Amino acid sequence: MELLRNAVRPYAWGSRTAIAELLGRPVPAPHPEAELWMGAHPGDSSRLLFPDGSEVPLVRLLDSEPTRQLGQGCTDRWGNRLPFLMKVLAADEPLSLQAHPSWEQAAAGFAHEEAEGVPRSAPDRNYPDPTAKPELICALTEFHALAGFRDAHRTVRLLHELDVPSLRAHTRLLAAQPDRDGLRALFTTWITLPEDNLRALVPDLLRACAEHVRSGGEFVLECETVLELGESYPNDAGVLASLLLNRLVLRPGEAIYLPPGNLHAYLRGTGVEILANSDNILRCGLTPKHVDVAELLKVLDFDNGDTRVLTGTRSGRNLTTYQTEADEFELSRADWSPGEGGGVALDSSGPQILLCTEGRVRLSPVGTGNGNGHGNGNGHGSDDGAHSGSAVRELDLARGDSVWLAASDPCVMAHPLGSAAGAQLFRAATGAV
Repeated sequence: MELLRNAVRPYAWGSRTAIAELLGRPVPAPHPEAELWMGAHPGDSSRLLFPDGSEVPLVRLLDSEPTRQLGQGCTDRWGNRLPFLMKVLAADEPLSLQAHPSWEQAAAGFAHEEAEGVPRSAPDRNYPDPTAKPELICALTEFHALAGFRDAHRTVRLLHELDVPSLRAHTRLLAAQPDRDGLRALFTTWITLPEDNLRALVPDLLRACAEHVRSGGEFVLECETVLELGESYPNDAGVLASLLLNRLVLRPGEAIYLPPGNLHAYLRGTGVEILANSDNILRCGLTPKHVDVAELLKVLDFDNGDTRVLTGTRSGRNLTTYQTEADEFELSRADWSPGEGGGVALDSSGPQILLCTEGRVRLSPVGTGNGNGHGNGNGHGSDDGAHSGSAVRELDLARGDSVWLAASDPCVMAHPLGSAAGAQLFRAATGAV
């Protein structure tokens, strides 16, 4: 059980306050901070911090002792690779509209691009690795997103409400076939429109959306989103595509799962994200980056309806787990209200990463105490345990601290410290192995 030092990714759409506040840094940060990465991604691995002051990248430790760190079931399934990546994602501006491939699609696409000799770092590379990338986002603040195709009948109603003359033929197309095939046909029409057509069509759409907002119609939130995206990306087909998607507002603690093929974009807010440890992204729009329309259409799932908002399954009084079909990961959240005590057992046969997002939490290996002992309060616990193979010690986590738990570590009990303020702890683990 060791503390982690994690990389912050400074993408332009990030926040200058959210991650800085979480980590106790000066606010505002000098530049946007978009994602805090916790895991063993080869591009920016977390580093384990040992009590003697030494550090080691987690990705290197997994290479040197995979079974001890990951467990036999995990290595049998995924080799020396940690299958998940945990993030704090902080968006002040919309991310690109995108989808991710299934395992079969990723493996086939990767093999094809390898055979074609496309460099893995090339900007037009679609598949830098052969793995799927399902993901889940759990809101820490109010979180806004587009996710999955809205029920086609409701989209027809939206298009009728807007009644944009230059879109009437497109509305009739979907109205004649309000199902996945009709959505595919309309989406394909929009995503392949020449830029000159977009320049003529999008302003008409924006005027109609502005009028709908002024009149307080049924689709105000959807139209406000189109207006926001149209201002930032005035000639982008993604502005049109956003009309087809579910517009969601998550409250803190609510989550959405995004399986392969789900078209989505995060708009704004801060959340804890867990995803398969992959870089495979097929972009649709709202970005200057490469968009491969033909490949995107192979990947997209045009099933339509409401996107399910997850509130999690309670286990005991304090632990909530967000269950999905993904084998690569499972996200759990432990909460203690102000004045509440009690321990939460964090047992697992595989690797775990823990992140404290509120208050302070003590982690006590089972058999070493009841969580009421006297750690030194500085994050290094009450023992001088050092590198791999040393005795596991207690650790006290403050807000923003994170910890690596190897598969070989004992079960840990988490207890709030200074419980008058309450506490919150997220756990990333593998799913079925």
